[in-house]
Parts: sequence; C-alpha cells; structure tokens
Amino acid sequence: MAKQGAISYCEYVSILDKNNIHKIYHDNEYGFPIQDDNELFGRLILEINQAGLSWETILKKQSNFRVAFSKFDIKKIAKYDDIEINRLLSDRSIIRNKLKIRSIIFNAKQVISIQRKFGSLQNWLNNNKTKTIDEWIALFKITFKFTGREITKEFLLSTGLLKGAHTENCPINNKIQKIILPTDINSLFFLSNI
Repeated sequence: MAKQGAISYCEYVSILDKNNIHKIYHDNEYGFPIQDDNELFGRLILEINQAGLSWETILKKQSNFRVAFSKFDIKKIAKYDDIEINRLLSDRSIIRNKLKIRSIIFNAKQVISIQRKFGSLQNWLNNNKTKTIDEWIALFKITFKFTGREITKEFLLSTGLLKGAHTENCPINNKIQKIILPTDINSLFFLSNI
C-alpha cells in the first residue's frame, strides 16, 4: 500500500474525498498499532485475500469478511470444518478461494499455538520485532500458509510493526507517532531503526 502508481499512498489519498474508502482506511487504520489478537488476525485475513486483487476490492468487502469469518475470532476459525469451508465458498460477499480459506484456518490453528507459547499473537510479534524484513518473511513462511513477501510486508506495515506505512510528512504518521510514543517506547525505538 505504500505506493499507488508513481506516488505514495499518502499523496494518493490526500486528494481524495473524506468519504473515499482509501482515505478512511489510510487515516484511521493503515499503520496504526493493533493490540487485539483477533483484530491482528483479521488484518492477516484481509492481506491474504488481497493477493492477486486490488486493495479497494478488499476494503469494500472488509465488513463482509468480518461477518463471514466469525468476527475474526481465532478460536472459532480454527475449528472450521468442511461445512464451514463450503459455507465460505458459497458466500458471494467475500473472496471465494479454497486455498486462501484453508490457509486462514491453518493459520488460526498456528496462532492458537503461538498464544499458548507466548500468551498472545501480539506478544509473539513483539518478541520478534527486531527482525529485518527478510527475517520476518522467513518467519512467516515457516509459521503460516499463504504469507509470501508482499503479504507479510503489508501485514507488518499495516499493523504498525514495520516503518514505512506513511511518509514522514504525512499528518497521519504524526498521529501514529503520538499514539506509540507515550505507550510503547520500545516499539518507537524499533520503528526508528528499520
């Protein structure tokens, strides 16, 4: 999401109407830290489904994904069986890709395993926050399914774990820094060293 054509995503949305779906996402979600494991997993679901499609398509279907995937409840998704897979495959309001759906279910099971070991997905991410982008990509590749380079990178950017979601002069970048600074000085140190 960092660039839209030859300009940055920040520059692209700066000229859009305040009700444009990209503008709303950029100004309220993109690059903002997420603490809740279900919401983090929900972002991963969206990034996985974006593969091969436009981000606008995913943004338009975001609320549909939330409903279809049990409000992104990791424990519920991990228990999905063939009946649930068939339900999702027949749901025209989301991306109906069997490989993506099966990957999401597998990934939910992986997150539960991570939660058992680290207490939360957020703790696991924070435990690995000093990794380089290539190390993150390798970690996601051995931990999850359907998380290649771009999906992993965009997940990390969109959740504030990797610097670069916004340009330095973007007002939203300043807003995010004000959120991070008082609450998590370690994350700020991490973000400034990437």
